[in-house]
Amino acid sequence: MLKNYMKEGQKLPLFGVGPYLVYGIAMVNLIGIVLFGYVFKIGILGSPWIHIFRIVGVLLILLGIAVWFIGAVKSDMDDSITENRLQTKGIYAWVRNPMYSGWWIALSGIAFMWHNMWMLIFPIIDWAIMTVVLINTEEKWLLDLYGDEYAEYKRHVNRCIPWKCPCRRTEHDRHTV
Repeated sequence: MLKNYMKEGQKLPLFGVGPYLVYGIAMVNLIGIVLFGYVFKIGILGSPWIHIFRIVGVLLILLGIAVWFIGAVKSDMDDSITENRLQTKGIYAWVRNPMYSGWWIALSGIAFMWHNMWMLIFPIIDWAIMTVVLINTEEKWLLDLYGDEYAEYKRHVNRCIPWKCPCRRTEHDRHTV
């Protein structure tokens, strides 16, 4: 389960920039929802788009929750952090930041619920914010802590989009070739 403490010798913060990043992109989305849906009232779509956007929104919200849950609760990430061990198994073989990705996917789904074509830009804006923040914070921390091991991991696993590329070679693949 998630623990919120610093163990002696622990080199990384348990939550990192996560809360600030998630609140930041949530606020960007909220501002977009208010501006386009209620202030300017532009880009609002009618039927059948309402239903399509809402179905996609619900699916993204559910997918985001699942990605976050697997990354946060089912992956033993808190133990990896407290033991200063790079986590590369499970969902971390698919995406380097599943907890942030889960929030990003879920917030994208929430943006879709307003069936507004202008809200389609917000997942891209959120992705850009998330990318810049992660490159300038946690990726630097992890590179300092794990060096070449993290650099190699970065080359083979996507930062934000959960995707198992068939071109990626796992540790098992390297030993069987």
